[in-house]
Amino acid sequence: MEWVLVVITLLGGLGAGVLLGIKYREKQDAQRYAAAQDQAHLILEKAQQEAERIKQEAKLQATEEALRYKRELEKEFESRNQKLVEQEKRLTEQEKRLADREASLERRTEQVERRERELGRREERIRKLENTLQEKESEYEQLIEAQKKELERIAQLTAEEAREIVLKKAEEEAREETARVLMRVETEAKEEAKRRAVEILSLAISRCAAEFVTEKTVSVVPLPSEEMKGRIIGREGRNIRALEAATGVDLIIDDTPEAVVLSAFNPLRREVARIALERLISDGRIHPARIEEMVRKVEEELETTIKEVGERAAFDVGVYGLAPELLRLLGKLKYRTSYAQNVLQHSIEVAFIAGVMAGELGLDVKKAKRAGLLHDIGKAVDQEMEGPHALIGAELARKYGEDEEIVNAIAAHHEDVLPESPLAVLVQAADAVSGARPGARRELLESYIKRLENLEQVATSFQGVQKAYAIQAGREIRVIVDSQKISDTEAILLSRDIAKKIEKELTYPGLIKVTVIRETRAVEYAK
Repeated sequence: MEWVLVVITLLGGLGAGVLLGIKYREKQDAQRYAAAQDQAHLILEKAQQEAERIKQEAKLQATEEALRYKRELEKEFESRNQKLVEQEKRLTEQEKRLADREASLERRTEQVERRERELGRREERIRKLENTLQEKESEYEQLIEAQKKELERIAQLTAEEAREIVLKKAEEEAREETARVLMRVETEAKEEAKRRAVEILSLAISRCAAEFVTEKTVSVVPLPSEEMKGRIIGREGRNIRALEAATGVDLIIDDTPEAVVLSAFNPLRREVARIALERLISDGRIHPARIEEMVRKVEEELETTIKEVGERAAFDVGVYGLAPELLRLLGKLKYRTSYAQNVLQHSIEVAFIAGVMAGELGLDVKKAKRAGLLHDIGKAVDQEMEGPHALIGAELARKYGEDEEIVNAIAAHHEDVLPESPLAVLVQAADAVSGARPGARRELLESYIKRLENLEQVATSFQGVQKAYAIQAGREIRVIVDSQKISDTEAILLSRDIAKKIEKELTYPGLIKVTVIRETRAVEYAK
């Protein structure tokens, strides 16, 4: 029993504990539930607040988007309104132009209608006149036919024979009148051309202030003493051989007191030798190495000087745009002379004279100066090339891009080719004036005249020659022969014979052109 009581007691305690545990757990669950409800309420409130915030933001964004869209619509509406206004303006202007065109077309239509009516009236009058003319023509033809028959009856000639006689007489009279007019015009033209040429040449010469004294290439070097000759020759002649080899110039050391003569065909080499020798004498150190160094230095300096001289000459004349090589060749002319006349000064003088004459004749002054300055450019290289310097200069000018008119003026200034323009004739005249003026060339008047007389005497010594004229300062001889004694074939042989006799008997520089002229003239005088 006791055991049962113990069991019952234990069971009762255990049940009470279980109940107490259940109640405790229920209490904890109730607390957790209350806490969960509180947390759920907090989450719900936060969610509601967040939803409200998102809702407000969405409203603001929608409002802004609506405002933006509204502004865009307003801008688009304004743009469309502006375009519509512009279209309305254009349409208004087009309507105005169309109205003006319609009015103009209406006026033109009225004018055309008036002209058509006027033309209709004129055509009617013309038809009437044509009918009248046809009637008159038939009457005139009848009268003419009657007159022809009467004339044939009186003159015993047919109409064809009478027409031939009348036409032949009219042709003869017309030819006579034409010949008289041509003769008168030719005579007047020659007189006027001669007067005008004299006037232009006088003006050109008076306006060209050229110097009398001309430069001359020096070929004699003075020495400070006779002892210097030995130093120039050097031991066993090595100095003089070195100088001759470096310059290409022959040194002539003879009994001439205190002087050395330089001999060379090329004037530039002679100038290099002269300057180098003067500097060596001044320096005092004369030996082969020093000679070669000095000659090389002088050649470089002379090349620079030549370019500067050419550029200055072109600037003084007013000629621009020349090729650098032409300027260099122009500078080389400073060391070239012709009859002791400096060729560069002569070229500048020809350029000025040709420019003055071109201005008087209304031609291109710049071209005339350019051709005059370059006319003797061939003399800068004629020692190195074969042929007349005029043709050489023309080839050089063509090579460096000069105009064909200037090329022809250079080639024709000694009549090696025919002049093709007035510019070529001007350069010929200017060259002759510059070379023939008093003081230009070192030649006595008596010897100059004697040389021309000898040239003419050689030409007139042949049978059949009527007259001979030396022109172009003795560069050309023109021979006029009797056409009854000399034929065309004989004229060719005569020119060759005269040229050979000139070569055999006379001494002259350069070339002399022999021109034989044979012509037949018919002259008649009305009394």
